[in-house]
Amino acid sequence: MVRDCRGVAGQQLEADLLDATWEELVQVGFANLTMESVAARARTGIAVLYRRWANKDELVFAALQHRRGANPVAVPDTGALRSDLLAHLTALSDALAGFFAIAAAAAFSGLLAGTGLTPSQMRDKVMDTQKPRVRILYQRAHDRGEVNLERIPSAVLALPYDLVRHDLLMDLKPLKPARIQSIVDELFLPLVQSFGAREGNAARRVRRR
Repeated sequence: MVRDCRGVAGQQLEADLLDATWEELVQVGFANLTMESVAARARTGIAVLYRRWANKDELVFAALQHRRGANPVAVPDTGALRSDLLAHLTALSDALAGFFAIAAAAAFSGLLAGTGLTPSQMRDKVMDTQKPRVRILYQRAHDRGEVNLERIPSAVLALPYDLVRHDLLMDLKPLKPARIQSIVDELFLPLVQSFGAREGNAARRVRRR
């Protein structure tokens, strides 16, 4: 919490203010959140907020981005694409269910209208910040020879994550293990395998079996 703004470095102060905004958003919701209530929770003056954000829409949007970026989900490295995906999708589902519920509630309680963002822009800027990390997961599979990233369209690679995000937004709770396994085993892997594996050690091992 922010107690004495003059003694806190700028970046840390901003992080503390955004954390306070998130806490207020969780407690009272977007409709009841005000610049004054955030300042009170952060134990600072309202002018400190207005020096950084013009209104509560900008403040809440920044808080959502901060919260999402400050809590990244680690990318597993199990040695196989299937187990990597199962572990990563499960971790994302468990970690993001609560966040998506709060973000969706804010979006449809006035944040979209206040910021002028479309739902797709909201998704890209707040709810879809894992793309660089996901690329690492797929690159490892490519390097092992399991997939050929030069052949697979980006829309196919995004499919399992789009489906998890869709379910989170619709149900606002973590996906069941059976649903995640279905996404990976029944939808994604058969589609990816139709594009062929990369010529490499893994592909050669498959042919020798």
